[in-house]
Parts: sequence; C-alpha cells; structure tokens
Amino acid sequence: MTLNKYRPHVLVLPEDDADRQIANGFILNPNLNNRAIQILPPSGGWLDVLHDVKTVHGPKMHNIPHRMLVLLIDFDQDTDRLTFVRTQIPETLQSRIFVLGVLRDPESLKRGIKKTKTFIKKTKTFEEIGEALAQDCADNQQTFWNHELLRHNHPELERLRSSVKPFLFE
Repeated sequence: MTLNKYRPHVLVLPEDDADRQIANGFILNPNLNNRAIQILPPSGGWLDVLHDVKTVHGPKMHNIPHRMLVLLIDFDQDTDRLTFVRTQIPETLQSRIFVLGVLRDPESLKRGIKKTKTFIKKTKTFEEIGEALAQDCADNQQTFWNHELLRHNHPELERLRSSVKPFLFE
C-alpha cells in the first residue's frame, strides 16, 4: 500500500532482517492504522541505516513534512551508539527521526524473553515480539518495553509515542 505523503505517516528503516520481522509483527496490531506506516527493506547494518538516512530518506523528508522515520538498529551493547546516531541526523530532521533498538541484538532479546517469566511466555518469534511491543504502545504500557534489553529506549519511545499516537493508533 502506498502512503499518502500529505498525511502524517511513519517509515520504519530496519538494520537487518530480525529487526524487519519485529517491525512486521508491530504492524499486525489490530489497533494500528496500517495505512500510516510502512516497513522498508533492511539496510544491512546500523552504519548502512545512517548512510540511507543521509543519502535517501533524509533528503526526501525535507520535501515531505508529514513523514516520520523510525530507525531500528542493534546497539550491540554500545551505550554511546544512540548519541552517535543522533549526531548524524540533520538538525532539521531531529524532531521527526527516532532511533530504537535492542541493547544487544534481537536474537539476545528473544533468548532473554524465553528465560523471563515476567514477560510474555509464548513469545517465540520476532513477529510476536513486535506484536507485544505494539500492544504496549496501544495500551500506553511499558510492560514489554521494560525488558532489560529494551528499557534504554524509554526517552526515545516517549518522544515517538507523543508524535505518532494521534494518527497511528486508532
């Protein structure tokens, strides 16, 4: 489905296939307006995501004021990665580009969830993880987002929620 560039919408740029699968699970949420979100093909790595923002998506966003972009990257336990990535985003787009991801990588999140009974017991696939994350967003909850490998996303997640909730969740 083609997004309407004259209405608020979100593009999701995943680093790799695991992040893409999580995003695909996210858009399965029945409360989500799937006419306002699109998952892009994986870039191939977090540096490739930055390259795509600088050369493709960033320049297009200057002409499409209702577009927001979510970068799904693996932090690979690098606590400075978010700061570095944010410094690479053009100042004029800072308010419309969001950076989220697993503290290590999606595979470690999937293993961690299986070991933790406090979280969703049946979550086995990346898509099911994405569905659980979307449900948290729809319900204004932090249950799943409070997992130790996702909790670092809270400030960025709150910024994203306030920007997209009015049009993304019905």
